Order: sequence, then C-alpha cells, then structure tokens
Amino acid sequence: MVIVMHGQATAEQVDRVVAAVTDHGFDAHRSTGASHTVIGVVGEAVARLDPREFTLMDGVHEVLRVSEPYKLAGRAFHPDDTVVSVGDVTVGGERITLMAGPCAVESAEQMEAVAASVARSGATILRGGAFKPRTSPYSFQGLGPEGLTLLRAAADRHGLKVISEVVDRGDLSLMCDHVDILQVGARNMQNFRFLKDLGKVSRPVLLKRGMSATLEELLLAAEYIMDAGNSQVILCERGIRTFETATRNTMDISAIPILKKRSHLPVVADPSHGTGLRDKVLPMARAAVAAGADGLLIEVHDDPEHALSDGPQSIFPEQFAELCGQLRVIAPAIGRRL
Repeated sequence: MVIVMHGQATAEQVDRVVAAVTDHGFDAHRSTGASHTVIGVVGEAVARLDPREFTLMDGVHEVLRVSEPYKLAGRAFHPDDTVVSVGDVTVGGERITLMAGPCAVESAEQMEAVAASVARSGATILRGGAFKPRTSPYSFQGLGPEGLTLLRAAADRHGLKVISEVVDRGDLSLMCDHVDILQVGARNMQNFRFLKDLGKVSRPVLLKRGMSATLEELLLAAEYIMDAGNSQVILCERGIRTFETATRNTMDISAIPILKKRSHLPVVADPSHGTGLRDKVLPMARAAVAAGADGLLIEVHDDPEHALSDGPQSIFPEQFAELCGQLRVIAPAIGRRL
C-alpha cells in the first residue's frame, strides 16, 4: 500500500500518518519527491489493511494498493529516479557513470597502469576483484585482503572511487574498510540472508542479475536489501544464460528500459560478462547507453592476454579510451552526458 500526501502536507501531518502505520504493526518507508511525500506501507498482512484507515487523515491525498510484490524498489512508492551518491560521484541522473578496471587485482604495477589509464579516459570508479568466486577450484581466487589494499591505493592516487565484489558475509567489515560500493555477484543474487546483511551497512550495493533470474526476481532481491534499511541499491544487467553459445551469456539490453520503467533505482550494464568476448564489449556498451543505462561496468586490463582471470573479455586501455569518445557522441543525443 502507498499513501500519497498532499503537496502542501505539513511535517506534522506526515509524522501522524507514519505513526498510524506503525501503530497498526506495519513498517512505514517515507520518500520525499519533488512535489509530494509518499509513504510506503510494508508488512506481511498489508492486503487486509483497510485504506479508509488513512484516506480521511489530514494531509493525505490518496491511498493506493500496489500490485507488484516489490514495494520499495518500485516506482509506485518512489516515482522519482534515485541517484546514488558516493562522495562527489553519482550513479543515476543526467551523468553516465563509468566503472572500469581488471576482473582481478593481480599486482601493484597492474593496478597502477589500469587506474591511470581509465581515469584519463573518463572513468570515475575503479573496479577490481580481490575475492574471486570461480567455477573451478583451480582457477585464480584473488589476492584477498592484499588485493583490497592495492585496489584502494591505486584508486586514491588517481582520484577514483572503488567497487569490488563481496562474496561472503564474513568479509563485510573488511570490505567496507576499503571499498565505496559493494558488488553482489550473480551467484549471490538470491542469497537472502546475505542480502539482509547488506541492508544493514552504510555502503551502496551494486546488485547483479542472476544468471537465470527474471527481472522480477532481481527487483525482489533488491527489495531484501532495501527492506533491511539500505536504499542505496544499483541494479546491474550482466547477461543471462540461454541456449545461445556464440557468447558467454546473452546480453539482455531490453532489461534496461524495462527496469527503468518498473523501478526508480539506477541501472548499469556489464557488457564484459554479458558477452565474454573482447570485440563485443564496445558495441554492447554503446547499445546499453543508448537503451538508457545509467552507467557501465567494464573490465579493462593492461595485458589481457596474460590476465589471471577473464582475459578474453577484458578490453585494452586504448579500447576503453575509444569507447569513452564514442559515448561522448551518443550521450547528448539521449539527453545525457559523460
């Protein structure tokens, strides 16, 4: 249920409605938009709640039932786009945000070379994996805490923010000490206890779509994080598993405008995992931005042929620079900027 307040409703009137919601045993999530305040009523038995309990309260404009199972992530509760802020860097809004770096942190030299190049080209967030959940136990698993230190140091030297994947609940405290955005991989999208823990931290969370997940399942996973208290969620389309074998995954570009219509949360695209092929990353990145993506998450390596993880889908720094130039042409055509 959503309670829409009048544009002229006072703070006291809003507080009284929130108090009435909580008195009935439900959670009240308020969202203040450009013209009015919306109060989302969340709980197990909301369907049995009579809207008339609130319709006649002072300051209430209308009470709406929400049919979607995701309440906090949906536009009915929060009609205005959410912009996630990380210091002076934002995800969402007019600007397209570029997150770039290697799949895995390998060395100080590698991180320095990549951070310097992507910062020059226009990236504002440095990506890199310190803990790598790999399908094979014999694949490179990452440098762990040492990798986080190298990632943070390289980012700080070049004025970049940091995003890195957290793979275990036990690593949350360590990760929060080093990164600005916590990335949740496809394998953990429906690790619901983990999602609840992420709802209790004061870091934005980038949530990747599961390999076979529907868009509703992705939004419900975001709902777990938001319901636990963290509204700073970024959705990520990273390709899904289909019967097609020409690419590593099938990059679902159509997911971007659908998510933007259903949800107020920022949406970024990962064409590196979405295709798994270096020569496909740039065209799919261009398509994602044209489709409305708020940002890109791209794997860039200074020597991808010798990368310890996902070399075939990592682009060269000069390719990333080329992509940034192309996006500076595409972005203004759709009312955005880099």
